[in-house]
Amino acid sequence: MAKLLSPLGALIGAATLARMRRPGTEVGLPVICVGNPTVGGAGKTPTVIEIARRLTMRGLKPAVLSRGYGGRLKGPIRVDPLLHSADDVGDEPLLHARAVPTFVARDRQAGAQAAAQAGADVLIMDDGFQSPGLAKALSILVVDAGVGVGNGLCLPAGPLRAPLAPQLEQAQALLVIGEGAPGERVARDGYAAGTVVLRGRLAPEAQAVARLFGKRVLAYAGIGRPAKFFETLRALGVLPAMTRAFPDHHVYTAAEVEELRALAEDNDLLLVTTEKDATRLAGSEIGQHLLDVSDVLPVRMALEPQSAKALERMLAGLGG
Repeated sequence: MAKLLSPLGALIGAATLARMRRPGTEVGLPVICVGNPTVGGAGKTPTVIEIARRLTMRGLKPAVLSRGYGGRLKGPIRVDPLLHSADDVGDEPLLHARAVPTFVARDRQAGAQAAAQAGADVLIMDDGFQSPGLAKALSILVVDAGVGVGNGLCLPAGPLRAPLAPQLEQAQALLVIGEGAPGERVARDGYAAGTVVLRGRLAPEAQAVARLFGKRVLAYAGIGRPAKFFETLRALGVLPAMTRAFPDHHVYTAAEVEELRALAEDNDLLLVTTEKDATRLAGSEIGQHLLDVSDVLPVRMALEPQSAKALERMLAGLGG
């Protein structure tokens, strides 16, 4: 099927590249873009939060700009975790907003203006690498080392949004998260393109690990790659006796909530999920019933020492 679809993928990839090469609009602030060369999640959310933390430590005032995928509000609006739900603004902006001022806007230029008026002096754009809307001072592509870029073909034949080599050439850095041969192949492509290759891993919160260590659990997740969450649990000494995988940004139904609760109770298992899923569940009464009996495993981005130094040099070039 991939071979049959590859001519269409080539056309779509070429059209995306042509759009990417159009000049973006300057908004008076440096824009850092954290994107994916492929569809699907790879670790952008913890990467954005880590960059925001480092910028804040440099004395800057970062703000995150998102289109609010999955939310109903078009914006521009500043996200308030106490007022907004995932239905309003999407799950990722809610996670960002706990750490850094976050704005949702379908119109990125309007969102940038709202952030600037609120006092931001640097923007971190969650996704949007393939969009020419805003001029970017620094672009970082994030790749999950466990899957890399799949079969290396463009949508719909494969996961790439555009051919990999030209994307790498337009990025200043490639962040490979985790370990795996697919990620190493992308890293080699990054070196060949002259892109700075960074390496990191998702580090779970120590207190959560201590609570879950040695426990038998029913692990469930609706993220880009649920298998990665299940693998992380096993590596930490948690025992996923049962797992349930859902699509990215999944909205849990009443039937699914009851099924998960019943399976856990019948098999004497603890329920555990991701922080991203917990954010969506908290937005509804049905979801809250499941969250009330679930443990959550938050993660943060941990860069390798040399990669951390390389990122700091890039951020220093933005000022501050």
